[in-house]
Amino acid sequence: MTTIDTEYLESALRRRVAGQLHFDPLSKALYSTDASLYQMEPIGVLTPRDANDVEAAVSICSEMNVPLLPRGGGTSLAGQTVNHALVMDFTKSMHRVLEVNPEEQWVRTQPGITLDELNRQLQPHGLHFPPDPTTSNRATVGGAIGNNSCGAHSVLYGKTSDHVMELNVILADGTSTYFHPSKDSKDSKVLKNRTALETSIYKNVARIASEQRDEIHRRYPDIMRRVSGYNIDLMVGEAPTNLTPLVVGSEGTLCTVTEAKLHLEPLPKSRALSVIHFKSIIEAMEATVVLLEHPVAAIELVDRMLLERAHLSLGFARRMTFVEGNPEALLLVELFGNTQAELSARMGNLEQAMNRRGLGYAFVRAITPEQQADVWAVRSAGLGLLMSVKGDAKPLPFVEDAAVPPEVLPEYVRRFQEIVRAHDTTAGYYGHASVGCLHIRPMVNIKLQEGLDTLVSIADAISDLVLEFGGSLSGEHGDGIVRGAYTEKMFGPQIYNAFKELKYGFDPKGIMNPGKIIDCPPITENLRIGPNYKAVEIDTVLDFSNDGGFARSVELCNGVGACRKLTGTMCPSYMVTRDERHSTRGRANALRSVLSGVLPASELTGKRLHDTLDLCLECKGCKSECPSNVDMAKLKYEFLSRYNKIHGIPLRARLFAHIALINRWSSYLGPLANIGLNNPLVRWFLHLFLGIHKSRKLPNLASQTFPEWFRKRKCTEKVNERKVVLFHDTFMDYNHPEVGKAAVELLEAAGYEIILANKVCCGRPMISKGMLEQAQNYARVNVDLLYSYAQAGLPIVGCEPSCLLTLRDEYPELLRDEKSRLVANNAMLIEEFLISLHQNGKLSLRFKQATSKILFHGHCHQKALSGTSTSLAALRLIPGLQVEEINSGCCGMAGAFGYEREHYEISLAVGAQKLFPAIAANPAAQIAINGVSCRHQILDGTNRQPRHIAEILREALEDI
Repeated sequence: MTTIDTEYLESALRRRVAGQLHFDPLSKALYSTDASLYQMEPIGVLTPRDANDVEAAVSICSEMNVPLLPRGGGTSLAGQTVNHALVMDFTKSMHRVLEVNPEEQWVRTQPGITLDELNRQLQPHGLHFPPDPTTSNRATVGGAIGNNSCGAHSVLYGKTSDHVMELNVILADGTSTYFHPSKDSKDSKVLKNRTALETSIYKNVARIASEQRDEIHRRYPDIMRRVSGYNIDLMVGEAPTNLTPLVVGSEGTLCTVTEAKLHLEPLPKSRALSVIHFKSIIEAMEATVVLLEHPVAAIELVDRMLLERAHLSLGFARRMTFVEGNPEALLLVELFGNTQAELSARMGNLEQAMNRRGLGYAFVRAITPEQQADVWAVRSAGLGLLMSVKGDAKPLPFVEDAAVPPEVLPEYVRRFQEIVRAHDTTAGYYGHASVGCLHIRPMVNIKLQEGLDTLVSIADAISDLVLEFGGSLSGEHGDGIVRGAYTEKMFGPQIYNAFKELKYGFDPKGIMNPGKIIDCPPITENLRIGPNYKAVEIDTVLDFSNDGGFARSVELCNGVGACRKLTGTMCPSYMVTRDERHSTRGRANALRSVLSGVLPASELTGKRLHDTLDLCLECKGCKSECPSNVDMAKLKYEFLSRYNKIHGIPLRARLFAHIALINRWSSYLGPLANIGLNNPLVRWFLHLFLGIHKSRKLPNLASQTFPEWFRKRKCTEKVNERKVVLFHDTFMDYNHPEVGKAAVELLEAAGYEIILANKVCCGRPMISKGMLEQAQNYARVNVDLLYSYAQAGLPIVGCEPSCLLTLRDEYPELLRDEKSRLVANNAMLIEEFLISLHQNGKLSLRFKQATSKILFHGHCHQKALSGTSTSLAALRLIPGLQVEEINSGCCGMAGAFGYEREHYEISLAVGAQKLFPAIAANPAAQIAINGVSCRHQILDGTNRQPRHIAEILREALEDI
């Protein structure tokens, strides 16, 4: 390839496009990987604003012979979304639904919209776009078209190619055209409007389809889930009048899609799941053949390895209630119907069919939406969960996409297992059993040459096996590099040469995503991690030994992009900016690029890396929602610790880190402190000189601190044998003593004597600012104080999640000793404590009848580390109270983050996504919280005053 003048390219693009351009090394590193084994640095990155930008970019690249790569969510598993090319990321701006026609059941949309977001907008019409890959919450329409995506329900709905009606595309020379059905291929108006390249393309496709008709019938496998190669089989027949099916599955190698018209299907009226348990995978495959005799919507396989990883995952372990015993495999069998009664009868028929053949040992029905959501969450996270395996040997994606006729699955899997065992390894098994497309991922360590040799040997053997069984090397995830290297082996030289003619007929200069599907490099080139990969290991304050060190903790990110979703808690800043660098994946890529030498080592304490991590709100959502367990908050703490040692700790960071000390000093000033905090001149001063945004209301100080109230309050002389330690936080002490008062009165009413912990600040504000050594000192003081209570079995109860959960999450990693682990095991939120008493029949509290509604917003750290179920259960102790959890993700305040001048707008934008609208839609409801950051964000964003759960429960008590 000729040398590319990147400065001239960038200059030419900046003159003609309105979207954002990035040619800096860090941005290129962020787009150098996807979810595959591969890493290829792009020439630059463009986030086009509209189709005009795309047309201009393609025209310029065509003139300069610059390779191009259209990219969606970057979730590809075969390497098709990485290249030495100008990458066009459609997800930032081109993600709108343009038109919906419910009567004719179609939608017109831009390519950057995610599949889940598209279906969310279609739901009011009772329609959906059926292809549903497990990455649907971040995979895009453009990606689905490029990859010919399928999903769990393809046995019912088919592939993307079955639902794409028309496409607006930019051809490789930069001209815009429109592929759609035409009644007459010889229509003079149609022919007149075609460009020279377009006319040539139609003629070339017609010729190839005609010449290769017989070979196509011989070489294309007769199965539902073939997405290998190009879809020239769909062009056989009369001269093609619509090239749309040919573009689908072409992985951006033919043209660039800017708009799509998609066929829709009605939403099913009722759904039900039967989770069938098996003692072996082979038995599950035998059952699949039987189950396909029934009208099923999906049959999904989940094996023991995946289940074990789910049980070990903080976020997914809570969902595993549908598993009985210790199965080797599960089949998730879904049925669609008109009523639950109909589905119940059909599930009974399935179970009887299994029993008659002695297949399956347990049948668990998931009927409610909540039960089904738990099952599908675990299945959808399969890829990421498998990649959470610790160590250098990983279940890798290189033969995981083959599809064979479903009726041969038992023998095919048996032979596959023999190949895996012959290479002295194991594999994870999951996937779409209903259509014979299993994702089987052998455990291989490709950091070693021996491991890389094993990968190649297995790939060669499995390609032979798949062809022997009449299958396709790709049944869903596409060819890219990892299967593109075997394209000629699968289709033979004649069809392979036809593919080349097709490719270069569309793309004469070969600039469209070159080296994918055809003309691919060996599968051992361009590896992200391989025998030559070396990552610098650094000394850390926090304990990363469970992951094998800091570098391996970063490497847990495998690129699946679960952080790029638009729901849940994980990556709130990405949800606002839709910028790759503000996703967990982007931040992990940046860190790994520095540790592995892709970027200079100096960047490990550099400003560019600091800016990349800056918008991480440290919500810890990734700790539970990332199926691979990437803990970006922890990684950021450690980065900031190193950064501070080079650059010093800013004054503002020091002030926030020592908020307990500042509050204590300020409390001596009484009302004068609050007058000063609310003075416009003072707030302007804070805005200009400390970077605390002038529009943010600072918390007032209480006239009487909580410890003062506790010492002076009237209490019974009786000494109770039941005792509880109250870990009172800084905000309870100085800003919201009403929370502490409510907690004390609740616990005393429950029959407990309160021991007030004579502790220091938990250290959370210091941890968030990277002041880890100082936090370590505070942790040691608190653990030494609390250890005797923990030894005695006393519960250590707190009301502020960010503080109390620091004892559980960070203290063992800061101190690395048994004392801190024992304290962590005894620490719990007040609602967790009350519900544990209630579940054991030991809660004696009586509550008044209520008729009101409460909306509850959970703290991010609670959502990540323990879940919100105990908070909801505690509120539901009040009879008659209508309790609803806001599906809000992060509130956006994140401790000091929302107060900081440069983060203020982002902070409010996070809250404005779901939290603020949900509160505005329920003007009569009370708002319940348990985090002080959430309290003040809601007050600032909605002018509504929320209350802590403890306050609400105390108020609802019968007179005490």
